Amino acid sequence: MSNSTASALAVPESTRSATDRRRSDAVRPDGIGDIVDAGRRSAYPHLASSRPTATPGRLATAASAAAAALSRPSLWPRRRGRWQPAPRPARRHAAGRMKVSALTLDPNGFAALPGPEEGSPEAAGTVLRLVAGRAHLVSTSPDGRMRALREVPVGRTLALGSGGGRWLVNTGPDEAVVVRVSG
Repeated sequence: MSNSTASALAVPESTRSATDRRRSDAVRPDGIGDIVDAGRRSAYPHLASSRPTATPGRLATAASAAAAALSRPSLWPRRRGRWQPAPRPARRHAAGRMKVSALTLDPNGFAALPGPEEGSPEAAGTVLRLVAGRAHLVSTSPDGRMRALREVPVGRTLALGSGGGRWLVNTGPDEAVVVRVSG
């Protein structure tokens, strides 16, 4: 190929940059569910969630902060064996529509973990954090048989899936205090 043929086939620089820009725009993934849209508002308002759910990381952070706030026994719930809203210092760290509740169990006491509420999205997450004592999480089948047993770890947050059929059991000699954050 001669120089005159190569120059005749060459695309002018101004046209090449416009062509490259169009190609890069065509290759760039813009659209529904693409990684580009992660963390940003959707360009499709009819697909936007009316009630955004909290991420597991945000739920775990709120549970950790609530457990730290409840480290003083004077803030522990007085009623035993029932989930109740956590005191204000513990709820202060939860942002948005997260719900923070606390439970105090006597030795050998147990309480059911509430299932998803009516009208709430099934994808809503729940995390547990042990404030004091020792507790185990028991999963049961619909007919009441025990399916799984797991210790609620001390100093760590336990993430739960959706659904009911779970019980918390105090397996230690002292009171157990547990924080639950759902969103």
